[in-house]
Amino acid sequence: MEALWSRPLDCAQVADYWALTKPEINFMIAIATAAGFYLGCPAQLHRFPFLLLGNTLLGTLLLASGAGTLNQYLERSFDARMRRTARRPLAAGRLEPSAVLRFGILLSLAGAMYLVLVVNALAGLLATLTLVGYLALYTPLKRRTPLCTMVGAIPGAMPPLIGWAAASGKLSLEAWLLFGMLFLWQFPHVMSIAWMYREDYSQAGYLILPQGRQRERVMAWQALVPSLALVPVSMSPMVLGGAGLVYSVIALILSSGFLYHSARLAFQKSNTAARQLLIASIFYLPLVLILIVFSSR
Repeated sequence: MEALWSRPLDCAQVADYWALTKPEINFMIAIATAAGFYLGCPAQLHRFPFLLLGNTLLGTLLLASGAGTLNQYLERSFDARMRRTARRPLAAGRLEPSAVLRFGILLSLAGAMYLVLVVNALAGLLATLTLVGYLALYTPLKRRTPLCTMVGAIPGAMPPLIGWAAASGKLSLEAWLLFGMLFLWQFPHVMSIAWMYREDYSQAGYLILPQGRQRERVMAWQALVPSLALVPVSMSPMVLGGAGLVYSVIALILSSGFLYHSARLAFQKSNTAARQLLIASIFYLPLVLILIVFSSR
């Protein structure tokens, strides 16, 4: 403790460091990683490798926590300008930037090394690429171009690949289909947040949505088109033979509901529609992933 922080931490500071790791995002990452791991396990295994799954989740969540911490370190001055993020521990000045930087580096290195040494090299490599893509590409591009959403969707879709690689040591077509689902899901999810806080983002200098007349058009296309593409992609487990009719019916209902809320935002362009789409997105992804897992074997 003394090597990382200059003095012992109180309960409030411990809570602040916990908030730096973005636990709500890590929950989604854990579900996606576990789903990829389960689906990637060789069918001939006699016993499910729970220990390997635990090691995979531990390493992935350590690295994800480091990424979330370092992201807040890099964006601390911008977070302070936004109502949505001004109360974050670093933006509000409750923690020292140098301590947060050390904390983020420690978590990131620990996660990457743990995956390489305890799980396998491919899982560690994919996780490291996720970290680099998130911090070195997506984070700075948020203030330069609306294309940042497309760039950021790549590291955001990596968790099932990490889980699949951890279980099997390789990647297959099915793994990339999971990647595609998460890649497409992120666009309407991000657009719902970007639209609700568009003035905040503009004030902080973020270009997730462009300025002027293009703003509404970009939001509408990025919310609607990926949601539409997600409908046939969500049907892919049935085509590949891993899921039956029950999965297909439920997945179609969920994807159609998600598309409905995306279309409402695209056409109504209201904060209410954006908030409802955000809620729908939070429920949609884990439900579909859990459904795929239970329908696969």
